Amino acid sequence: SVRLREGALLLAHPERVWGVLTDWERQAEWMPDVAWIRVAGKERGLGARLEARTKVLGLPLTTDILTVTAWEPPLRLGVEHAGVVGGWGVWALEPVAAGTRFAWTESLQLPGGRLGDAAFRIYEPIQRWMLRRSIENLRRLVEG
Repeated sequence: SVRLREGALLLAHPERVWGVLTDWERQAEWMPDVAWIRVAGKERGLGARLEARTKVLGLPLTTDILTVTAWEPPLRLGVEHAGVVGGWGVWALEPVAAGTRFAWTESLQLPGGRLGDAAFRIYEPIQRWMLRRSIENLRRLVEG
């Protein structure tokens, strides 16, 4: 598996950041590797299941299922990834005087054992760039 962690200081209150993060259907507006996200079912918080059409090298190739495994508004949100990419992700929000210290951690794995790990290591710089780009897009939404 590959672990990625990126973060930033956002000049907005955690409640504002949380509201944008958890507006599931709008995530494709700020995540460059997401074509669309739909809530599967009625639950929108803990236990919610999300269908996410994921782009690989700009092409919408896979639909993954995310399950919300941690829901602590407005401080922590966790998901489990199931589909072509497995693993988990966590968004952590820490209130600070200037706004919110935001941290995004992903632990991801591809099927295929060592071959999957090798493929992901090749793709890792692109994935890191997408996390940074997503955070910059998020910044524009919450600070604007």
